[in-house]
Amino acid sequence: MGKRPPIPPDIEHGPPPPARPQFRPPIPVPWVAWLVPLILAANFITFATTMYVNDCPARSDECLLFDVLGRLSFQPIKENMLLGPSIPTLRKLGALERRLVEEGERWRLISCIWLHGGFLHLMANMISLMCIGMRLEQEFGFMRIGALYVISGLGGSLMSCLTDSQGERVSVGASGALFGLLGAMLSELITNWTIYENKCTALMTLVLIIVLNLSVGFLPRVDNSAHFGGFLAGFFLGFVLLLRPQYGYVNPKYIPPGYDMKHKKSKHKCYQHILMYTSLAVLLVGFISGYTKLLREHTIQSVPLRDFN
Repeated sequence: MGKRPPIPPDIEHGPPPPARPQFRPPIPVPWVAWLVPLILAANFITFATTMYVNDCPARSDECLLFDVLGRLSFQPIKENMLLGPSIPTLRKLGALERRLVEEGERWRLISCIWLHGGFLHLMANMISLMCIGMRLEQEFGFMRIGALYVISGLGGSLMSCLTDSQGERVSVGASGALFGLLGAMLSELITNWTIYENKCTALMTLVLIIVLNLSVGFLPRVDNSAHFGGFLAGFFLGFVLLLRPQYGYVNPKYIPPGYDMKHKKSKHKCYQHILMYTSLAVLLVGFISGYTKLLREHTIQSVPLRDFN
């Protein structure tokens, strides 16, 4: 018996089409966080230098931990309950005081965020910095987080000066910069809303953390105006510096040649651009008008006299 002749190929439809090329964008690699640990080390070194300059044993016989720390020992509790230097030492090294700023010492708007009123004050701020700043630097890099930290601190200092109607408050601390990081976390969540899961839970948790931290500002000798100014500066900066592509966006360099994407998404949504440019305008107007008011010796309603932030 003969074999059946082979079935001829389907000339009309031709061979099957080749499989579509597959592609998968690489998983983002977290940044190596080095700036936040560097800021932490700088704050500890600055505090040690402050205590060395303070030299409590040269002026008092009641210095705390003199037998252990010697020249670095703390002022008596009745002078500084935070375990730190005297107010004159802080003023000498760059603490924020409106009267001195108006006399031309503008550098105090920045120098004060590197000083702390005491060891307890320093530890509280540095623990917050590690908890908040490390994650942000790993996600967004050192340049954006560094700019966010310094500009937020400047915003807090500016607000502190503007609310000091008497011009006698002596204020130090990195809390304004830290509240700026918290404000940036909130704006980052809002502007990058599409990429988050459990959005409402994340939002409510973050708002609760912010409210609890702001409530600390109502304790005695705490400069809540610096907290609020830093938070506002960081909140608006977050819309500018922490912008991320919307969910579903694929960078063209990860798309293989000849791959046709029928529903290609833009990198950012329209509302992200609106928030970014609006926030940038608010920041420019706020800093320029605040600095102008400070130079012209105008003030706004002051909060009670407080020393540390």
